[in-house]
Amino acid sequence: MTQGWLEKVTGSFDDKKRWRQYKARKEQLPGPYRTTIDALERYFTYAGAIVKGDVLMQMLEDLADLVEGAAADGTPVRSIVGEDPVEFAETFISNYSDGQWINKERKRLADSINQAAAGDA
Repeated sequence: MTQGWLEKVTGSFDDKKRWRQYKARKEQLPGPYRTTIDALERYFTYAGAIVKGDVLMQMLEDLADLVEGAAADGTPVRSIVGEDPVEFAETFISNYSDGQWINKERKRLADSINQAAAGDA
């Protein structure tokens, strides 16, 4: 009972645990890969506007998998993100659009217009 109430106030304990595990994974990466994942994470935080904790964590864990694999294989950073890191980031984010706040606003707009249109009839 207490855990449920506390999670409503502070957020999911599972998401917090996943966040700490993700941060620990990042710290194990060699310098250039850690810099890359930090930069992408920062961009995702601002540009992705993902408000669902589980979607955000899945995206970051998938990013960690990708970068860890590249580091283990010795794949250069440019081979991961290409010549246009913004394009890479935008494409990556697009796979997680379910958690973006804009989807909620799009639905709200459509519902409002549908309600208004129904009142016209």
